[in-house]
Amino acid sequence: MSYAQPQWPRPPSALTSAQLVLPPNGARVTVAGLVILRQRPGTAKGVIFLTLEDETGVVNVIVWRKLYERFRRAVIAGRMLRVTGRVQRENSVTHVIAEEIEDISQLLDRLLDPALPTTGQNR
Repeated sequence: MSYAQPQWPRPPSALTSAQLVLPPNGARVTVAGLVILRQRPGTAKGVIFLTLEDETGVVNVIVWRKLYERFRRAVIAGRMLRVTGRVQRENSVTHVIAEEIEDISQLLDRLLDPALPTTGQNR
């Protein structure tokens, strides 16, 4: 019996926001992006909501209290995060339920590296 290969990048490779429609509900994925919003509503019982932005859009991330305690420094201080977790879709809204969170803010400094390839041509 052969199984078809998934048609999306598998962890540790990160999906873009636009690709998040490809994996099925419950699939394990990795996303990465700039942290543009952190919310910790008083009514959410310790749940943190993160919004990450990449070049194609935004990704909503849910961080449960227990996981927040484990990755607190990254959640609080990270400017750019890589999150691995499970896709959850409800009422046409897609979230990633975080399982692992990594602060990759140091990669932002590389954006100014003249040795990096460019995708566009400046004229």
